[in-house]
Order: sequence, then structure tokens, then C-alpha cells
Amino acid sequence: MQSPNDLIHQPVRLKIMAALNTLGSRQWLDFVSLRSIVDTTDGNLGAHLGTLEGANYVQIKKDFVGKKPRTRVCLTAGGREAFGQYVAELHAILTPQNIEG
Repeated sequence: MQSPNDLIHQPVRLKIMAALNTLGSRQWLDFVSLRSIVDTTDGNLGAHLGTLEGANYVQIKKDFVGKKPRTRVCLTAGGREAFGQYVAELHAILTPQNIEG
């Protein structure tokens, strides 16, 4: 049996991936809302997003609304697939196997 994806398995990254997975494809969530959902600091969230971006699981977009900076995040197709596989692996672990005795 394959073990769950260690990159996603970390608690904060798991919350990030789960939150973004609830959005439709190519929908963006702003950094402040995501920080509130995962209940962490700006620096901690930024570090975890950097890890997920490095794995091509999330895409980060920085722009301005007027003169105010805005950071938004979305799940990539690869990130959505990796999260789906992670959930499937957890289900496999939790589902009783038929063992012949």
C-alpha cells in the first residue's frame, strides 16, 4: 500500500489544499481569507504556499487593487490531482481489507 503524500500530509498544507479544493477550477482565494481559514500567521502561510508552489500544486498571483497589494492563490490541475490521490490513499488506509484467514 502506498503511503499518503508527505508534502500534503503536513497539517497546514493539508488545510490549504482542502480549502482550495473546495473552489472551482481556476478560482482564486485571497491570502487574507486563506490565512483565516487555516488559522496561521502570514509568514507561516507564506512559507507553506512557497513549498506548494514549488511542487506546482498551487499558483500564486500578486497584483494591486488601486494602491493596495493583493495576493491570491489557486489550486493547479496537478495540485487538484495530487489532492484527490491523497484522499484516495487515506480512504484505502481506512477501508477494512478482506483478509482470508
